[in-house]
Amino acid sequence: MTAMEDTATASKEAGDYDLFDEDFVGDPAPYWREFRSRECPVAHSDMYGGSWLPTRYADVVAAARDWETFTSSRGVSVIRVPPNEAGPLGNSGAPPITADPPLHSWTRKLLLPAMSPQAVDSYEPRTRELCRRLVEGFRDAGRADAAADYAQQIPVRIIGFLLGVPEERSDEFVGWVRSILEFAHDIERRQKALTELVAFLTEQLEDRRVNPGDDLLSLFLSTEVDGEPMPENLILGEAALTLVAGTDTTWSAIGSSLYHLASHPEDRVRMVNDPDVWPLAIEEFLRFYSPVTMARIATRDAEVGGCPVHEGDRVLMAFPAANRDEEVFERADEFIIDRARNRHLAFGVGIHRCAGSNLARMELTVALEEWLKAIPEFELEDPDKVTWAGGQVRGPRSVPVVFPVGR
Repeated sequence: MTAMEDTATASKEAGDYDLFDEDFVGDPAPYWREFRSRECPVAHSDMYGGSWLPTRYADVVAAARDWETFTSSRGVSVIRVPPNEAGPLGNSGAPPITADPPLHSWTRKLLLPAMSPQAVDSYEPRTRELCRRLVEGFRDAGRADAAADYAQQIPVRIIGFLLGVPEERSDEFVGWVRSILEFAHDIERRQKALTELVAFLTEQLEDRRVNPGDDLLSLFLSTEVDGEPMPENLILGEAALTLVAGTDTTWSAIGSSLYHLASHPEDRVRMVNDPDVWPLAIEEFLRFYSPVTMARIATRDAEVGGCPVHEGDRVLMAFPAANRDEEVFERADEFIIDRARNRHLAFGVGIHRCAGSNLARMELTVALEEWLKAIPEFELEDPDKVTWAGGQVRGPRSVPVVFPVGR
């Protein structure tokens, strides 16, 4: 029996799903459909410390909005991390995502000016120049990895810019982010990456104390809380969150969208020829390929979708599953490029809704625009070579494509 077969067998014996299993990661939609068809549409798994997975839109929304019953302050990882392995960020975690009010309120407010529509508009020229430069690096080769060579290179550099980090150091972020999210079930690898990331951020803070700039790290250092400087553990946590949450999520959205266009030529042609369809298409990419699943911890015995959960249980905010609920989305498992009614949950809902949604939409839009301007025709080199990562964030890790040159 292969290691993959061992994992799949363990998953079936432990419950309904394994967020890191190759079959589940490759196409989770059939699992979600099956779960929703049950009398109790809330799935369960004993793996990675155990968790519950609501799959209906209404149930996910209700749980995500009830932050007092389902707290973020005990961690949002889809796996259970033992308290003695909390890592270099300690119990403070990465606010605002690992916090509830009042800590959540002011730490989130700190980020909002840098993520406002006006601020994001000012980042667009830099993003567009970056995308053009990346495409120029492989356009004449006639082939590229749309995920590794392009999608994964964009958010790390834009977030690095917001943190005031030189672009050449942004490459270090990719390995850390993948180890923290994609390989979260490998505790040793995850902790090593967190340790290296915190050391890097600590080094950057030391520099900003001497050389403050117009960046988020300098902003955090100048922030006072109750008349005192913002505690360094909170600065490190918020900076780590900005990096981790702002990169894999967005590069997964960009990579998934390019994967779709490479495998659905009718949608690719529509986007090349019909500029009016772009706003609807962007939202459909976000709905159909929603990357992020977050966790909450029950603070008391409660119910989710009629299913009893106990205090201390981990409940997963399965936003991607909710976005395929046929009770809310007509033909939910079809990608409809001009879908008009689309109240998707790709950015979450409630007080923890993604603070960087404006930035993510801009990066996704610009990345697709610049790719299609330079490479309007492309297709998968081999569908079997496409690989996906799962867990907290689902997205393609490798999308080899081929395209004509000399046009």
